[in-house]
Amino acid sequence: MPLDTFLALVLFAFTTSITPGPNNMMLFASGVNFGFRRTIPHMFGIGVGFFSLLIGVGLGLGALLHTVPMVYTALKFAGGAYLLWIAWKIASSRSLSEGRSGVEPMSFLAAAAFQWVNPKAWVMAVTAMATYTNPQLYLVSVLIVGLAFAAVNVPSVSTWAGFGSALREWLSDPVRLKWFNISMAVLLVLSLWPMLK
Repeated sequence: MPLDTFLALVLFAFTTSITPGPNNMMLFASGVNFGFRRTIPHMFGIGVGFFSLLIGVGLGLGALLHTVPMVYTALKFAGGAYLLWIAWKIASSRSLSEGRSGVEPMSFLAAAAFQWVNPKAWVMAVTAMATYTNPQLYLVSVLIVGLAFAAVNVPSVSTWAGFGSALREWLSDPVRLKWFNISMAVLLVLSLWPMLK
């Protein structure tokens, strides 16, 4: 892969990883509600889940989506329904968790599995594989795309958990926290709109 193409790929990976979307809205809310340390499994789950999705798309799932558009439609609506449930959980949360309550942050496996129904993740994966792979060195270029995202994704998404964690003290006031969580739930639902059209 030429250097200019690789740099464009890294820029694409960074831009799509750090901009608002379902993952980053959930990480921001998790950083506030659970703190940075307890959100780490969620962050790594996103990284591993998205890497596996990228490789899957590169090895043929992208072609399947073009051949059978109903599969993509089903994935979009499954992801949308799951995000609505997550939004409801965030909106109804009323206290910061210090590890004592029954409320837990998203687990590594749940975050990894979520990537497979996350509409933004599918758009990112299909676009990356269609744009940055080389037909002459296809498998190598699929791995390069996957590794570029792996290197950029977790540091990018961790900034959202960090921002959330930094606001924990200010949001320890129950009224502020209530309106923050409701706002985050609304933003999470709104982040779905461009992908469900």
